[in-house]
Parts: sequence; structure tokens; C-alpha cells
Amino acid sequence: MLVTDKSKRKPTGGLRHTHRRKNKNLTQLANPATNTTIAYADEKRKIYRGKGGKKKVKAIEIKKVSMILDGKHVMAELASVTKNSANKEYIRRNILTRGAEIKVKYNGKEYLAKVTSRPGQSGIVSCLALK
Repeated sequence: MLVTDKSKRKPTGGLRHTHRRKNKNLTQLANPATNTTIAYADEKRKIYRGKGGKKKVKAIEIKKVSMILDGKHVMAELASVTKNSANKEYIRRNILTRGAEIKVKYNGKEYLAKVTSRPGQSGIVSCLALK
């Protein structure tokens, strides 16, 4: 019987190590989630270095939103999060994500709006008023 396996030892006496290694997990590659919330005092944003030296602005706390109302672009004040399909706990914690339904105040009236931007990636909240 012919044995073709290599010895676990090198000719020098040291151990051979395999060339296989564990690949990086996705959790190790990216930054942690921003979890943009409603600001009750001043707005907070952070600038991060992205891939290739690109600068990325992440919104930490937001007070004003850019809303499209009847075909016009207006700045409105953010009141609260009413619905968020990403996570039901985000409603209680007032965390903004793309697709979240929010209450906004504009000219003394309250409107329901849907977030169309990614606040943790772009640094601003753009939304579309719902009828």
C-alpha cells in the first residue's frame, strides 16, 4: 500500500500549517448601524471615511425633513415615527430608516409622510407626503 499523504512535519522539524483561512464575516466588514433618531435640540451628523477616500455623512439626530407636498419641495419639522416595517421596536425608539412612515408638521398642520432617503447613509431625510 502506497501512502501519498504529506507528513505533518517539515524537513526542518516544524509543523506544516494549512493555507486555508476563515473568510471575514459581513459583520466585520461594515460600520455599525447609525440608528438615526429625532433631535429635540440640535441636529447631529458625523463624517466618515468611505471606500476610496470618499466622505460619507451619517445623520445621528435629525430635526427637519425635506418633503414633497403637492408637487412642491418644502422643509418641515419632524414630529414622530408612526410605522416602520424594518423593526417594530424602531417605532417606540423613533428611529428613522428608509420606508418608515413619519408625522411631520408644516404650517401648523400635521402630515403623514414616507421616508424615501437613507438617513444613515446620506445624512438627510427626504420624504413624500401621503394622502
